[in-house]
Amino acid sequence: QVHLTESGGGLVQPGGSLRLSCTFRRTSLSADGRTFRDYDVAWFREVSGKDRESVAGISWAGTWHENFAKGRFTISRDTAENMLYLQMNNLKPEDTAVYFCAAKLSIESSWNYWGQGTPVTVSS
Repeated sequence: QVHLTESGGGLVQPGGSLRLSCTFRRTSLSADGRTFRDYDVAWFREVSGKDRESVAGISWAGTWHENFAKGRFTISRDTAENMLYLQMNNLKPEDTAVYFCAAKLSIESSWNYWGQGTPVTVSS
């Protein structure tokens, strides 16, 4: 079982920055040897009343960022500390959302593990 916990959200003015963090913790009764490296990870966001959308991710194939995030957001992970990050710069009011981190085994097709989200509000 994988447990994800986000932090770092808050209120920021337009043009400001935030760094979101996600702690990855795995509990399992089987000693299968899997580690954080075996999981694809990603950030998603959800605006009230709209569908959840992807922001950026890291998979076995590399790193990707959605168009709206390119040049402003950067995803990274620290495999030694089991941490996932999203550095967000030049924030805009339309970035206001609840941000979620997600994980899946690289062999899986669906994002099976989710955190509870951290809210980000961009407003003056």
